[in-house]
Amino acid sequence: MSNTDNLDLKLNDGISIPVGEYIFEPIKGYPMLNWRGKRPFRSTQYYPAQLKEQHGNAVNGWINKIFWGDNIQVMSHLLKEFRGKVDLIYIDPPFDSKADYKKKIKLKGKITTNDQTIFEEKQYTDIWSNDEYLQFMYERLILLKELLSETGSVFMHCDYRKNHYLRCILDEVFGADNFVNEIVICYTGPTNQKKNFPRKHDTIFWYKKSLNYTFNIDEARIDYVKSNKSTGKTSLAGRADDSYLEELDEAGKVIEDYWTDIRSGSHIPKQVRDYGDSYPTLKDTRILERIISVCSNKGDLILDTFMGSGTTQSVAMELGRRFIGADINLGAIQTTTKRLIKIAEDIEASSSKSNDIVNYYKGFEVYNVNNYDIFRNPVQAKELLIEALEIQSIRNSVYDGEKDGRMVKIMPVNHIATKQDAQDLISGVDYKAFEKRKDDKPNQPVEKLLIICMGHEPDLAAYIEQSIGYKLDIQVVDILRDRTDLEFKRDSEALIEVSDSELVIESFYPLNLMQKLSMMKENVSDWRELVENIMIDWNYDGAVFQPQLTDIPDKKELVSGSYSIPSEAGTIRVKITDLLSETLEISLVEGVDYHG
Repeated sequence: MSNTDNLDLKLNDGISIPVGEYIFEPIKGYPMLNWRGKRPFRSTQYYPAQLKEQHGNAVNGWINKIFWGDNIQVMSHLLKEFRGKVDLIYIDPPFDSKADYKKKIKLKGKITTNDQTIFEEKQYTDIWSNDEYLQFMYERLILLKELLSETGSVFMHCDYRKNHYLRCILDEVFGADNFVNEIVICYTGPTNQKKNFPRKHDTIFWYKKSLNYTFNIDEARIDYVKSNKSTGKTSLAGRADDSYLEELDEAGKVIEDYWTDIRSGSHIPKQVRDYGDSYPTLKDTRILERIISVCSNKGDLILDTFMGSGTTQSVAMELGRRFIGADINLGAIQTTTKRLIKIAEDIEASSSKSNDIVNYYKGFEVYNVNNYDIFRNPVQAKELLIEALEIQSIRNSVYDGEKDGRMVKIMPVNHIATKQDAQDLISGVDYKAFEKRKDDKPNQPVEKLLIICMGHEPDLAAYIEQSIGYKLDIQVVDILRDRTDLEFKRDSEALIEVSDSELVIESFYPLNLMQKLSMMKENVSDWRELVENIMIDWNYDGAVFQPQLTDIPDKKELVSGSYSIPSEAGTIRVKITDLLSETLEISLVEGVDYHG
């Protein structure tokens, strides 16, 4: 059995101290897919998480959880408490589509007939080398298996680009015997394809953890009455007897594994789009409604570690399930937070009207993993560093650029660079070229490397050279220590005043957003056009932001900007989120008489 529990140190009084390392059983599934640089993933370390926000309260001792950070670190964090406890997993990971995905952003309250007031902000890039992508998915699927309960299922959404590889990896990780089904989501639409049959379907692979998995057959039925003109009964062309047809008409038909009644991606009908409608790769809520209602029960725990706009979490909340979500993009965290707040309000309103006594898990917390808060958008992290450090960018699956005759490798941002982080570099270098350089100049380094990181293990450079097996000239730059003059993002500014028991936001200057608008020569007449939402904690405890007021206007409306201060207010914390999902938080000094 893989464990941290078995590694805990036991003191004389019985208290356990977790070591912080999780070891997995070796993957033994067949067939096994191989790729260049494939590495076994047999253990991971514990990563800390910081509670940043709380919305609503716990129900039955549970409050939902949203994590901002690299999902491999998030899942490593979750192992301590949730190993083997997740009842259903749905993921919509990158498809290796060779595209940059952007969110369309429009000034609030603008009425326009053209796209001049609309611009796009990159959310994430889906461009990989084949081997890098496969290792990325392999490691995450192993962690998902560790989190899944014995009665649980995992659903992976993908398409034609990598589904054949992913099916092999799923067989290897979960075991081919645990494959349940391949669901095909069919859709139609215009196409320019002239030399191929138009690609009009997505694939969802479904695997179980054991034979005893959840499947609510009544939830899998759809209305199915196709009357025969002569008999008035459902016709299956003679393939079923009359008693079955009568039962079918009454109970409904269990839907097959090809779904033609639900669309996907940009083909989602406008009427089913909601708060995530400007987020790239949005999925139809009806996909999740079907999966969650059929393969989990009320109160079960649902996990999605590629959260995006929060569709999985939204549906889980509406169906009375508990949930955990994670995403590496701050834009996803902000979009999901806004969406969940609105859904919780709708549930509250509908249940009060109908006296519904069903427990809904409406409260949720927002965490950072491993202090993941320096960069707003990890896609832009490398771009910012390349620009700030004057690195010449190159297209290479191993290196990120070149500077002063050194090949540059930028390690993952916002955590100390480890030996594990160096594996892509170790497996991806050109060993044939290194051998030739060694033969030509045996006493010279075969490569000069510049490793850029945010802190690192002390023996990282020595480990890289030893693992590669050739003489290298490695320089490591810790940008937090060696380049403290770097400015990663421009902070926003705001003027907030208290007058006649009112908190009034006089002005707001989101400098990054305003710079983009200036480049577009866009005029802003009201600062509120730049604001996605405003939240206020009237009694901020100095650690966790718990808003009692949320001003989240509809798309064509603006935030108020003026709010009545309650009589019991203490330290006030104001959080303003702009259209780029960047936030500004300001505290008003405790002890001020707001009503004097």
